[in-house]
Amino acid sequence: MSEVGAVPELREVKGPSALAGGPRRFFDLLWLMASTEFKRTYFGTVLGYVWSLVRPLLLFAVLLFVFTKIIRLGSDVPNYAVLLLLSIVLFTFFSEATQAAVGSVVGQEGVVRKTQFPRLVIPLAVVLTAFFNLCLNLLVVLAFVLLWGVDPTWSWLLFPVGLLALFVFTTAVSVLLSVLYVRFRDVMIIWAVLSQVLFYATPVIYPIEIVPEAYRDLLLINPLAPIFEQIRVWVLDPAAPTATDIAGGWAGLVPAAAIFVVTCVLAAWIFNRDAPRIAEDL
Repeated sequence: MSEVGAVPELREVKGPSALAGGPRRFFDLLWLMASTEFKRTYFGTVLGYVWSLVRPLLLFAVLLFVFTKIIRLGSDVPNYAVLLLLSIVLFTFFSEATQAAVGSVVGQEGVVRKTQFPRLVIPLAVVLTAFFNLCLNLLVVLAFVLLWGVDPTWSWLLFPVGLLALFVFTTAVSVLLSVLYVRFRDVMIIWAVLSQVLFYATPVIYPIEIVPEAYRDLLLINPLAPIFEQIRVWVLDPAAPTATDIAGGWAGLVPAAAIFVVTCVLAAWIFNRDAPRIAEDL
């Protein structure tokens, strides 16, 4: 017979997980948030979507002038203008998605506190919104590439592979930054600096083969470098050295691949671990 007035055992009640509510609800919310944000960004503006092109096009124009008229770095690089434009558009996706994702979870505090809301939707929606912009920008880049006189080849079919790798890495970094910022508010400032460093450490304004050999291995540690170099080979210059050629074999790409995989695993593990208590940390 149980004792009268016994105190019930207290159990810890965990908050919603990263994927709370089931897969269908997760993807429905993801699409809703991403598409709504994409429409809201340009709703009511005079130029609409054109604004998403202004930043990369202005940067492209400035860098093209500097590196073809002043420094003349691009004079010896085949299709340098289209290479520069394509690289800027791709890196803009990475930069905008990751920087917007840093404060995304904190910025949605009201939503995060709702019961059974899948937290992972928030940073993924930011990346997906940036990817919508990228897809539209790539249509403009494609027109520019064809007008420049670059002939389509079968290797263009491999471009989605490079794009997928960029999307996966961007997503991993975005998810990791978003959950770290909940506890460490210095993350936003640190990432603003690191993203600028990555811009120059990635072959955006220069082909990696012109870098002195002593520094190539250092640059190839950056997972973005092999991705950008392969996209260049597949889309613009099949005669250019591949990432494997520059690294001196597949072994030279192991550090970049390791960082890529570790970033993805770490992002998934930390976000899944911290998701139930995000509301408490805010």
